[in-house]
Amino acid sequence: MFETVIGLEVHAQLNTKTKIFCACSTRFGDAPNTNVCTVCLGLPGALPVLNKAVVKKSIQFGTAINATVNKTSIFNRKNYFYPDLPKGYQISQFEVPIVENGEIYLDFEDGRQKRIGVTRAHLEEDAGKNIHHGSMSHVDLNRAGIPLLEIVSEPDLRSSDEAVMYLKKLHAILRYLDISDANMQEGSFRCDANVSIRPKGDSKLYTRVEIKNLNSFKFIQKAIDYEVSRQRAAWEDGLYESEVVQETRLFDTQAGTTRSMRGKEDSAEYRYFPDPDLLPVVIPDSMMEEGKIIPELPDEKKARFVKECGIKEYDAAVITSQSELACYFEQMISQGADPKRSVTWLSVELLGRLSHGVTIDTCKVDANTLAALVKRIQDSTISGKAAKEVLDVLVGEGGDVDEVINRLGLKQVSDDGPILSIIDEILATNEDKVAEYRGGKEKLFGFFVGQTMKASKGRANPAKVNALLKSKLDG
Repeated sequence: MFETVIGLEVHAQLNTKTKIFCACSTRFGDAPNTNVCTVCLGLPGALPVLNKAVVKKSIQFGTAINATVNKTSIFNRKNYFYPDLPKGYQISQFEVPIVENGEIYLDFEDGRQKRIGVTRAHLEEDAGKNIHHGSMSHVDLNRAGIPLLEIVSEPDLRSSDEAVMYLKKLHAILRYLDISDANMQEGSFRCDANVSIRPKGDSKLYTRVEIKNLNSFKFIQKAIDYEVSRQRAAWEDGLYESEVVQETRLFDTQAGTTRSMRGKEDSAEYRYFPDPDLLPVVIPDSMMEEGKIIPELPDEKKARFVKECGIKEYDAAVITSQSELACYFEQMISQGADPKRSVTWLSVELLGRLSHGVTIDTCKVDANTLAALVKRIQDSTISGKAAKEVLDVLVGEGGDVDEVINRLGLKQVSDDGPILSIIDEILATNEDKVAEYRGGKEKLFGFFVGQTMKASKGRANPAKVNALLKSKLDG
């Protein structure tokens, strides 16, 4: 029996308007090499100047994960040579990062919690991007110098499921703080996974393999699962020492396998030393206090929703997993929609209808519209079944709830007169079953309800149908 040991390194791009050491724009999608200057290009004599906003955002993150925010931190030069790194080194932090010793808690469906340690979060500049066209390679340096917060976990994760839970929690924290858009498709939230195995009960850390640049939760899970199975097979075949070496591997999304990229460097090989062009970062008390003012985070919001709205912990966890969902939900209940119904209609009905690429922010049904639909169920204007038809139209076309209800003719009949007419007709054509019911066969009551609803084409108010039928049959 083996135990999996996983530590994660996440590179989160901070959402500043300008780069970490110069005034170039961080805008995504611009023409290659248009957002560059002498600093980005690494030209001789160009001097970096620290962007104050990245320091404040780092303080906010450290506060959110209960970490130590170092009043003094140091920038280092990390030396390595790639085409997308024009200076021949990356400005990063090594011995004294800005954030240390934090924690993130994972919440399991059975109510358990698990603490995952965050070793450090340090500031650094991003590299450029290599673009390959057949035998030709191009370098785009627009991304060079964009501020990164590299967040390094302890090796506390024991499965790919836990790794994904951790990443989703971290992703949510960054979004709630509004310090990163954490857009995985655009590379704003990238993960490197360090994976090793060991015999169950052993406390030793064995050879770890780093899987580089994973940018979707699905691929992260698949890459870790494959790498664990590869290492276990090597161990069981007696080939562990020869096949599992300290290296960097890439995940082939088509084949679903990892493959060797290069040998993994130790920190000594990067020849870190303090950057002579940058003074130590000393955070003023006023900035430290300002940075510690943060918004309500997922865990606090979840606890509040459970207490104030009376919803289940699991439902609250789903709603607070994304800041956009939580804001949408709060807007719904502020309009008078029942919280429990709102959870279902938001997390199950609406999200289940959104096609690929459409998000809660870009869909045609805003929070006020969905709240209005839920309120029409609450006041018995329409049934839950009819509301699903209305939602189908709203998701496809947008529009006003009441207008769609009227156009589709879905308004429930709640007046006694029309319902009683239907009931009288049903009872008159089923006199034998009426006699059986009155003779003690009470299960037939469901038959009469069904026949009445069918005759009304589902438009009769079910509660009214039950009450009127009870009165007629038992009277």
